[in-house]
Amino acid sequence: MVGFDSFLVFWYCRPSNKQKYSAAVFAQTFLPSCLLGSSVVRVHFAWCLVVRAYRRSSPGYPRSQFVACSARTANMSQEPQSPARQGRPSMTASMRSSSFLREHQQYRPPSKPENHYGIDTVVEDLQATSVSPPREISPFKGIPSADNPPKIVDGQSHELSHPNCTPLPGASTNRLIATLFYKSTNPRVSNAIPSPQRIPSPKGSSQSLSVRAADSDLPPTMAPTSKLDDFPLEPPVTEPEPLDHLYGANVSPMCIASFLHLMSTFPLPAGSTDLHSSHRCLKIDRSHQDHQPTVVELTLSPAPASDYLPLKDLRKHELIYRFEREWNVDVALRADTLWRRYPRLVVFDMDSTLITQEVIDLLAATIKDPPDLAVRVADITHRAMMGELEFDSAFRERVKLLAGLPGTLFNELRPVLDVTKGVRPLIKALKRLGVKTAVLSGGFLPLTSWLAGELGIDYAHANEVVIDEKTGKLTGEVKGRIVGKERKMELLIEIAEKEGIPLEQVVAVGDGANDLLMMEVAGLGVAWNAKPMVQMEASSRLNGDSLLDLLHLFGFTEEEVRQLSA
Repeated sequence: MVGFDSFLVFWYCRPSNKQKYSAAVFAQTFLPSCLLGSSVVRVHFAWCLVVRAYRRSSPGYPRSQFVACSARTANMSQEPQSPARQGRPSMTASMRSSSFLREHQQYRPPSKPENHYGIDTVVEDLQATSVSPPREISPFKGIPSADNPPKIVDGQSHELSHPNCTPLPGASTNRLIATLFYKSTNPRVSNAIPSPQRIPSPKGSSQSLSVRAADSDLPPTMAPTSKLDDFPLEPPVTEPEPLDHLYGANVSPMCIASFLHLMSTFPLPAGSTDLHSSHRCLKIDRSHQDHQPTVVELTLSPAPASDYLPLKDLRKHELIYRFEREWNVDVALRADTLWRRYPRLVVFDMDSTLITQEVIDLLAATIKDPPDLAVRVADITHRAMMGELEFDSAFRERVKLLAGLPGTLFNELRPVLDVTKGVRPLIKALKRLGVKTAVLSGGFLPLTSWLAGELGIDYAHANEVVIDEKTGKLTGEVKGRIVGKERKMELLIEIAEKEGIPLEQVVAVGDGANDLLMMEVAGLGVAWNAKPMVQMEASSRLNGDSLLDLLHLFGFTEEEVRQLSA
């Protein structure tokens, strides 16, 4: 045994040291302090050496002293020792990777993601989980039948809510009706709109390029003009991309959810905290087997605060217009009143509303000399309908160009008139409901009166042109007042007063700028495939292919419309 403790034992065994220090003093003082940091085996071995050496030199030393000293030494050796010095930290083989940057970066992400980062992680985590105890599949709880009799299921409760019920005494109903029409036959124009076709100008012309208005690729309702010189200097704002091709060519659930989220951004009246809604599918796409609604009626309660945003301004709100462009729908907003469901007078424009043509253009097309007369008349008509020209003066100018035409031409145009799709069943349905109808046209009375008789319309008013009695030809003059926008409004009010109908129960349908005033005084103004300015100013807008959709604004479903028009 090598060590300081062994050397000390042998040192004491020398005769001179034994005489100086007694065995008890040596065993109790020097030996335990020197053996404190040694192991138990070394302490026991050293103590045996001391006992052996002392017995050889001092046989008379009492044994009890050695036993006490041995116990003390053993206890001291079992006391907690100071911790050993740790070695330098190092990375084991399991902690190492093939990336130097990953091993030495300051932050190392956990091996498993916290919570979850996506649906894939959730599915992977659920594969190793089990539901304990397993849930039993509940029986059918739908419509009671012989196989599934009605029964009370524990744990279920039914709560009555009254967002759309009769209001409490002293309160009034404040609901908003939003009817969404999907434009299935009129897809939205993409942001990448082709520019008008350009043709080279004749040589020597000051302009290098010229635009042919008739050959323009711009849709007629996309811009107020097809001439580049008349466009505003500021470019239009890029419109949103359509979403109907992603979520379905119909009024999809995502479309309804997006509209409800939009309406929730408007402030509610004072005292209201929640926005309640319900919906009805008024029309579905019959060409598909599954349920794909094309007309949906939403009831919102309460309506947005009128002191913050009146209904007239809400209809023109930029967010509403953007929503219509995104989802390729028309949004008709109306207050939920009694008169909304029970109209009593519907007034129509004739040209481009009850029929698909403009009568004055048909008349001009019969004139072959000069050859460009039809183009000139059509251009004046288009500008007047867009609101660029005053209607009365524009009409007089066009009638002058028709001087010399035979008066019998009106009878020859009757078979040419193309009645708009859905007009005949619409008039029939309105008659069965007891609704009065009228046509107020800025065209010519001979054709307007004939069409009203064919369709069964109650009132007909239009312009009366002067025909020379001797020659039987048009003189180019107009008799009496021109049925322009002011005259249409006056006639609407006169008919309503004659029938005893309040204006709240009057509906006006048109497409041109000369129809705006009668739309404004009526309870509901509908822009039918109208010009841009008319679409923005009218109460509602329809851009479909059948005028029968007008009945959906009154809340009629497709089944009810078929019953009325049968």
